[in-house]
Amino acid sequence: MRCKTQLLAPLINLASLLVERGEAEEAIGLARRATQRDPSSVEAARTLASALRATGRLAESAVVCEQLVRRYPTSADLHNDLGFALASLGRSDEARASYLRSLELAPDSAHPLNNLGTLCRAQGRLDEAVEFFRRALSATPTFAEAMHNLGEALAAMGRTDEAVTALRQSLAWRPELAEAWNSLGNALRQQGDDEAGASAYREALRAQPGHAGALNNLGLLQWHHGEVSAAIGSFREALRSQPDFDRAHSNLLFALHGEPSTTPAELLAESRAFELRHAPPRASLARPHHPDRTPGRRLRVGYLSPDLRQHSCAYFLEPLLGAHQREAFELFAYAEVRRPDAVTARLRSLFDHWRSTVGLSDAALVEQIRADRIDVLVDLAGHSADNRLTALLARPAPVQVTWLGYPGTTGLSTLDYRLTDHCSDPEGESDAFHSERLLRLDGGLHCYLPHADAPEVSPLPSSRDGHITFGSFNQLAKMNDGVVAAWSRILRAVQGSRLLLKSSALSQPSARSRVLDAFASHGVAAERLELLAWTASTRDHLQLYQRVDLALDPFPYNGTATTCEALWMGVPVLSLAGGRHSARVGHSLLSLVGHPELVASSVDDHVDRAVELASDPSRLAALRASLRDEMRASPLCDAPRFARSVEDAFRRMWSALP
Repeated sequence: MRCKTQLLAPLINLASLLVERGEAEEAIGLARRATQRDPSSVEAARTLASALRATGRLAESAVVCEQLVRRYPTSADLHNDLGFALASLGRSDEARASYLRSLELAPDSAHPLNNLGTLCRAQGRLDEAVEFFRRALSATPTFAEAMHNLGEALAAMGRTDEAVTALRQSLAWRPELAEAWNSLGNALRQQGDDEAGASAYREALRAQPGHAGALNNLGLLQWHHGEVSAAIGSFREALRSQPDFDRAHSNLLFALHGEPSTTPAELLAESRAFELRHAPPRASLARPHHPDRTPGRRLRVGYLSPDLRQHSCAYFLEPLLGAHQREAFELFAYAEVRRPDAVTARLRSLFDHWRSTVGLSDAALVEQIRADRIDVLVDLAGHSADNRLTALLARPAPVQVTWLGYPGTTGLSTLDYRLTDHCSDPEGESDAFHSERLLRLDGGLHCYLPHADAPEVSPLPSSRDGHITFGSFNQLAKMNDGVVAAWSRILRAVQGSRLLLKSSALSQPSARSRVLDAFASHGVAAERLELLAWTASTRDHLQLYQRVDLALDPFPYNGTATTCEALWMGVPVLSLAGGRHSARVGHSLLSLVGHPELVASSVDDHVDRAVELASDPSRLAALRASLRDEMRASPLCDAPRFARSVEDAFRRMWSALP
């Protein structure tokens, strides 16, 4: 027996070491040899399960754990292992039962308590998660992983100062814990310190080179600061490190829209690569549909979104929901909303059914949509943050369509349609660069609901200030070198003019310096720029338009909500139409409100129109006085018209089902 143990131990130890070093494929072979040498060895089987899990073979890992529990039903550790394996498969209820059984066998055991907390946190049950993490720390006071998890849960609750304290404590115990450095970076950014957040991400990468989560978060920070090329590089590196990291892949696709050199063909190719990479693990979730084809029956329409909250998308979704013909359409919300707010409550009242998708695995989400017998499923996120596109790879509804939250193709063959319009995606130019069929709404693809508390339109500020103020309240990621060069030309040509920029990233000294340096390189002094970041309320944000004479739309990634806000506040917006959807939204919006003359066809034209308008204060004043009324009377604010257009599109999609 001693001889067998001596022969077995080196195999198990080496396999465990290989798993830690990221060489799990080789570890699987060694662990299998160990289990063959001694089929009764629990440690050999546990090591095999760990190696299988590390290579993504989660179902096989769970099978090994289930076999062990059947053989040793009174082992608390094995029930905990099984719970972990089941949680990895998204089988949350079974995982919870296994963890609780582990605690029955070994009360106050730290690891199942920690794992229960992790499970609750993923499901959005944050109070319960915090309690489990605290109990785990009571059982093992220096349990660094539990302290890290406590910090993450506190951060998710908005208790950021407590989160930072907890995360720093976990790192005091285990400074090599890359995950804790990554979480600390996120919490520091929540506190408003992006520089400290970036430093924490880099500490994570020093502790674990190639840490995909830290690379992804660093990319998000870079994008937020307008460093789009650097962000694209970080997302690509995250994918090289973790090829199945779908969030990083979506972030890469979103960032590519802000890179002026990206072509529609490149966007399509990278978008199709998303499906090729992430669909195979979800192939088993797909099943045939048997739709009810009763003519004229009430259609069941599902809206899937993380943005059913205070978010720019809500301004365009709410008027549609409010104007839907409820006798003809039954509405379901699939809400990936981790922190509901007052807008969430308002939107919730407009649905017949509300399903929170927070914490649901792809398999569970697919089953929920199938159980609801959804006819038309509308994705409102595309590749934007917190999307659930990977679940749509399993086609949970017979008709699937994308709209609103993302300015291009998803690349998914399981999404049948994309709602757009003739201005944003001209026929003959855009269709070849989409995996979806483009369904163009005749009256535009947007309907805007102005903020109820918007201030009144003010007199032209230049009449008070004695100089023209240009403005842009868009993300810095949309302000590329070409935009800075063009706007600098405008400022140099209009004597005494100023530029007011507002973006949340401008609270950061490094972002401010970068913007000032960019304009300085084109001969624009810092005193001609005013850089603003946070405002206390939406009303305060809108009130800033009372200081802007003429808004400038970035290119090739136009604004959407910012353009509508400016127009509602009486501020004309100058846009530049480009060659892809994100570069033509301004054209669509301005055409809807009856001002296509504000759309330029080239950079020179953009500059010339800005200079011409700035030199004509009477025209600016007339536009300011009329824009709100024109917008109110336009198709852009006609919710019943827009709803009928969308409903007709849904009916046509349904009728076209084979």
